[in-house]
Amino acid sequence: MENKFNSEKFMDLIIPNALLNVVENQGTITNINDSYSIVHIPIDKIDFCNFNGFSYSYFPTCYTLDSTVALEKIGFVKVRNNPNLSLYGAGVLVGVVDSGVNYQHKAFLFKDNTTKINSIWDQTIYNENTPVNEEFPYGTFYSREDINRALALKNPLDAVPSTDENGHGTAIAGIIVGNEDTGNEFSGVAPLSELIVVKLKQAKKVVRQFFAVSQEVTCYQKSDIMMGIKYIINVARRLNRPLVLCIAMGSSQGGDDGLDPLSYYLNDISRAPRSCVVVSGGNEGNRSRHYLGSFGKGDEFKEFEFKVGEKDKAFFMEIWMQPIQRLSFEITSPAGEKISSVYPGIRQIKKYNFIFGPTKLCINNITTEAESGDQLILLRFNNTQSGVWKIRLNNIDRTPSDFNVWLPSGELITNETFFLQSNPYLTITAPGNAFAPITIGAYDTLEGGIATFSSKGYTRKDVIKPDLTAPGTFITSPSNKEGYVTVSGTGSAAALTTGVVALLLEWAILRGNYTGITGSEIKTFLIRGARRELNVDYPNRTWGYGQIDLFGTFEKLTL
Repeated sequence: MENKFNSEKFMDLIIPNALLNVVENQGTITNINDSYSIVHIPIDKIDFCNFNGFSYSYFPTCYTLDSTVALEKIGFVKVRNNPNLSLYGAGVLVGVVDSGVNYQHKAFLFKDNTTKINSIWDQTIYNENTPVNEEFPYGTFYSREDINRALALKNPLDAVPSTDENGHGTAIAGIIVGNEDTGNEFSGVAPLSELIVVKLKQAKKVVRQFFAVSQEVTCYQKSDIMMGIKYIINVARRLNRPLVLCIAMGSSQGGDDGLDPLSYYLNDISRAPRSCVVVSGGNEGNRSRHYLGSFGKGDEFKEFEFKVGEKDKAFFMEIWMQPIQRLSFEITSPAGEKISSVYPGIRQIKKYNFIFGPTKLCINNITTEAESGDQLILLRFNNTQSGVWKIRLNNIDRTPSDFNVWLPSGELITNETFFLQSNPYLTITAPGNAFAPITIGAYDTLEGGIATFSSKGYTRKDVIKPDLTAPGTFITSPSNKEGYVTVSGTGSAAALTTGVVALLLEWAILRGNYTGITGSEIKTFLIRGARRELNVDYPNRTWGYGQIDLFGTFEKLTL
C-alpha cells in the first residue's frame, strides 16, 4: 500500500479534530493529538490557487533551520561546580526534532562507549523488512539497543544507516548533551541527559510547489514536525521521565500570531507537568524581510517596494491586516506592468501571467482567515522577474490601522530579495510566537550586544517575545563528520537554553524539589533569574526579559 506521508500524490493537511466529520470522506486520517489530525488529500482534488475551500492555516507550512567560550555566560558552570547543586542533567530526556544526528560522534557516547541516545526516528529511511507502525507509518525506528549493536561493528552505518547530512541537528544535540572535551574546549550543558532524536524528511515537492518554494533548498513541513513531536512525547511518557523539547527552526508563514496548530500543540506541552519546550526566535533581524505599514485616519492607500534577486524565481509573500481593515491590492512589475485592484472576498482568487516578463502570480485576497479572523493577502510568485516591484494597498474603509508584510524566512530565498524600507521588529518566526514555550533570542558571545541576526518582537498580537536571550555566536559544537565546528544562530542559543532547562528539571524532579513543575513555571523561574542592565527597560522587543542566568535563577528561587 502506498505510504501517503511520502507520496507526492497527497497533500498532508493539518485539520482540527472537530472538523474531521466534514473531510473524512476526502482522504485518509492520521491522528496527531486530541486537537489535530493529518488528512491526506489526493492532490487531484486540490486546486493549488483556490485551496478548494480549505483554510490556509491547514496547509503544512515550510520551516528552515535556525543556526549556522558560551557556557560561562549562561551561569551553568557555577551551578555545576557548586557542591550543593552539581547538576549534569541526569535522568532527563531531551527531544530534538531536526536534521538528524551523527550518533557515532564521541560527544554522544558514555564512558563505556554506549550511546546516550534513547532512540532515533529517521523519517527518511524506508525499510521493507520493518513492520509498519500504524501510529507512525513512515520512516524507520532505532532503539538504544540497535545503536549500541551498530557501534560495536566495524562500520556502524551497515546496521543503523541514519546520518545527518546537514550537520545542524548534530550541532544542536551536542550543545545540549555533548560530553566534555577539554582538549577542544567543549562541553554540552547537560552531558548526562539522554536524547530522543527525530530526523525530519524534506518537505514534499507538492508542498514546495503549493507555497512556491524552490525544490533545491532545505526545508521541512509542519505536519512532519508535529508527528516528530508526537513520537518524542510518546517515548517520554512510556519511560515516565521528564522531558525538554528543543525546536531550533522557524517559519515566517502564518501571520506572527501564535495561532497555528503547531503553536497550540507546543502550548499544551509547555503547560503540562514534567515537560518544557524551548524554541529559537529566528534569524530574521537583519534580513529586511518584514515591512510594517500604517494607515492614518482617512488615508486612501500605501505603497511599498521590494527587490527580487536573480536567483529567487519562486517565493511567497504574506500581507496580514487587522480585523477592522479591508484592503484591495495592486502590484507593478519591474517592467512597469500593473495588475489592477484585487478586492477581498471569502475566496477571492486571481491568477496572472505577466505579458512583459515571465512571471506567474497567484493572488489570494482572503477577507477572513480561519484561525485569526484577519484579512490575508497571499502572493505566490513563480519564474519571477528580478528587479524592484511595487505594491499598492488601498484602504477601502479609510480605517486607521497597521498592516504587516513578510517574505520567506531562512534559506528559502537569498539575501538579494528584500523590502527597500524594511522594519526589523515583528520578525520572530513560528513557532517562536507561540505563547507558552520559552522563545530565545541570541546575543554576541564575545561582545555581549544583541546578535545582528536575532529576530525581534513582539508578535503581531503584542505577546512579549523573545522571552529571553542566550549566547548565539561562535558556539563550539560536534560536527556531523569528525571533530568540532563553530555555529551561530538563535538555534544555538535555544540549544544552550535547552541544556539549562534539563539541569532545572534534574533539580526539580529527579532530586524531589518540585516534582510537578511545568514548562510555564520553568519559564517564570528563568525570567526572574535573568541578568538585566540597570539602564534598560524590560521586557523589550530585543532582549525580552533579559539574559539567561541559571545561577541567578537558583539565587532567586524560593519555594
